[in-house]
Amino acid sequence: MPTVAPRSLFEGALSDIGEAESTLITHATSEGAEKSAAKKVGIHGVEQAIAAVLDVVSGSSLPAFEAVGYRVVHPGPKLREHVRITSEVLADLEGASEFAPLHDPEVVLMIRAFMKRFPTLPHYACFDTVFHQTMPAEASTYALPPEYAERGVRRYGFHGLSCESIVRQLRREGEVPRRMVIAHLGSGCSVTALVDGRSVDTTMGLTPTGGVVMGTRSGDLDPGLVLYLLREGEGDRVTEVEAMREAAGNGNARATLALKIFARSVTKAMGGFSWLLGGLDAIVFAGGIGEHDPQTRAEVVGGLGALGVSLDALLNLNLERTQNEAGAGSIQRISSPDFATSVLVVPAREDQMIAVHVERMARQEAPK
Repeated sequence: MPTVAPRSLFEGALSDIGEAESTLITHATSEGAEKSAAKKVGIHGVEQAIAAVLDVVSGSSLPAFEAVGYRVVHPGPKLREHVRITSEVLADLEGASEFAPLHDPEVVLMIRAFMKRFPTLPHYACFDTVFHQTMPAEASTYALPPEYAERGVRRYGFHGLSCESIVRQLRREGEVPRRMVIAHLGSGCSVTALVDGRSVDTTMGLTPTGGVVMGTRSGDLDPGLVLYLLREGEGDRVTEVEAMREAAGNGNARATLALKIFARSVTKAMGGFSWLLGGLDAIVFAGGIGEHDPQTRAEVVGGLGALGVSLDALLNLNLERTQNEAGAGSIQRISSPDFATSVLVVPAREDQMIAVHVERMARQEAPK
């Protein structure tokens, strides 16, 4: 751990890539004064997006870089720890793309582009899976013949950097609840069970498509259903199945039902983990939906009353205002005071965890 907590100096987001107009938002803090800017840019593909980000972060107003860190969703079966990126590591990441085709190919493009722009700097990959290596074998092993496990088929778990950042924030503010579940709800969603801040189970498995229902990912499916769809379809059946998943996120005719299915899947995961852990001391919501959607939080927790969990309706509804008053990034409790289980909203700070791990790896490599 570094002696000084990481602090963000410059942040940004590039959205609507491939649309007629993309939006580049930047936010910088300089000498205590916040400076934000948003502009429309024409970004038609990943390569252009990377170039636009490189131009921004290479500006003269920013301090000189000493290292570059990347969030990598899936390391594949060979890489088990955060690591400095070499040509061999890049080859392993390219081989892992089949496990996370929505995430890994683009991050490899980004890594290559940044390494080309900053060839003398060390570059590090930080994986979402590392945090979940504390899961016991009965949680990480599929009920399949052992030769599949030898080929890397196991439950990896994801959103690990988010979970780790939440544990870190809770520890800095006091004690980490002994029995806790973290619901990271965003474009991707997962629920993780923790004991003493360590992952013991999670909803995602081999890939980031399993577990609870997500925006464009179905979550867990009966294997027989997948086989049925592949067997009964015509043409390129694998492509058809993938297209069906994508189409599910494009329509709104059954939006109400979709939201109920989503909330129910999260409630089921939390309820199951509660019995697995022998009760819950805390539930944490994180991610874009978890942090900003009071209706989803209320629907999820509404099904857990029998387990001794209840929201304070006003605290839940007024969370955004409370956060603005307390300061961005603060930990907020939204549970009823009469119930033993705390319900918290904690910001996911993967960026800070990447900074922590990069600093640690760079320090370990430095000459003694």
